[in-house]
Amino acid sequence: MTEAKALIQPDRGQDAIAIHLVNKEGIEAFAKGLTAGQRAALAGQKFEGNGYQVGIVPDGDSWFAVGGIADPESLSSWCLAKLAEELPEGIYRIANAEAGPAMFGWITGQYRFSRYRSQDKPVGARVLLTAQVGQIDAYVAEAEAECYLRDLVNTPAEDMGPAALEAECERLAKAHKAELTTARGDALEQGYPMVHAVGRAAARHHAPRLMHLVWGDPAHPVLAVVGKGVCFDSGGLDIKPSTGMRLMKKDMGGAAHALALAGLIMGARLKVRLHLLVPAVENAISGGAFRPGDVLASRKGLTVEIDNTDAEGRLILGDALTRASEENPDLIVDFATLTGAARVALGPDLPGLMARRDETADAFLAAGKAHDDQPWRLPLPEAYREYLSSDVADMANSASNPFAGASVAGLFLDRFVGEGLDWVHFDTFAWNPNPRPGRARGGRGLGLRASWHAIRARYS
Repeated sequence: MTEAKALIQPDRGQDAIAIHLVNKEGIEAFAKGLTAGQRAALAGQKFEGNGYQVGIVPDGDSWFAVGGIADPESLSSWCLAKLAEELPEGIYRIANAEAGPAMFGWITGQYRFSRYRSQDKPVGARVLLTAQVGQIDAYVAEAEAECYLRDLVNTPAEDMGPAALEAECERLAKAHKAELTTARGDALEQGYPMVHAVGRAAARHHAPRLMHLVWGDPAHPVLAVVGKGVCFDSGGLDIKPSTGMRLMKKDMGGAAHALALAGLIMGARLKVRLHLLVPAVENAISGGAFRPGDVLASRKGLTVEIDNTDAEGRLILGDALTRASEENPDLIVDFATLTGAARVALGPDLPGLMARRDETADAFLAAGKAHDDQPWRLPLPEAYREYLSSDVADMANSASNPFAGASVAGLFLDRFVGEGLDWVHFDTFAWNPNPRPGRARGGRGLGLRASWHAIRARYS
């Protein structure tokens, strides 16, 4: 797609095609200002002011567009996205409103993942002019982060394995003059034994590793961001059925969220000492695969009995969260495509949020609601910790019953977060199964904007 920064431009009086935003309540009054021919044109397109409707109206030798919207006085992130998808290439100006948050959807509505399309036809850009010049950079940065996340998730596992995630960390470090260290091989086995155990069965070119990026003034509060980077999940020896494996290229969606969020934080130069940790593995099957019944060591010193090799994401996150905790951070935020239970409970659109502190959870929930990225809080019930008990180790990696799977996974992670630390966990789907304006089928940020705005408010 055209670069995001080219799609929103300052309004300096350039020639532009007008867009009129109208809802069902206002369509009658709007139509009274039109000529008979223009009213007939709208009627012929069955335009009634419903949300996401697009109308084209002749105007002498030119034309203007009409967009159906719920409330022209209060624009959402997505209300211009259908216009951005369907209007012809050109330069546009909203005639009766300011774009505000709808700049985000104007950009994401033009997102296309075309890396593998040999016959891809270039699509012309739809450029939106706005007088809100001071807001352009912020919305463009958010939209770029969202599109970047989608690209990572949409890329197949062969081209987005652990080495490719490492390359993305290297690119990010270079762009923002951050320090990056990567643990592989013996260093990984000694320092992050659960990451090594989960990833050791993969082919050499998909060997496991853990990336640790550090940026910012050491005098500033430490913010740790952790992302699950399971680049493909076969389920291991507890193998998934083919239907469950089909979308497992997206199992590194947590890492994609973490990388995108880190880019926003560094790009805005927030006053934090950022620690980004991305454990990257492929949960593969070979003679070296870890097994049900194995007992794994962990960086924290806890031993973990493997009840299910398909509950591998929490294992690699456990080691990464332990390392993040060693910095005594002011806040830890982790992202993971962790449990099917969260999707059963919340569906694909609501990321599950778990947190130790109510005030922190409230801040993230409010930020998400205000920016069209609403998480839903799930509990961390103390009584359910017993579900992870083991007869031979300090704990098991999954419960022997089907109850509260998302919360039980969160309780597993909680054991590896330092005592007393402020921590937020997102169980995100990272995928959009049903295309809607501004949200193409495929990879999608769910929890990214909620986290970004909560963090920016906390540290700005």
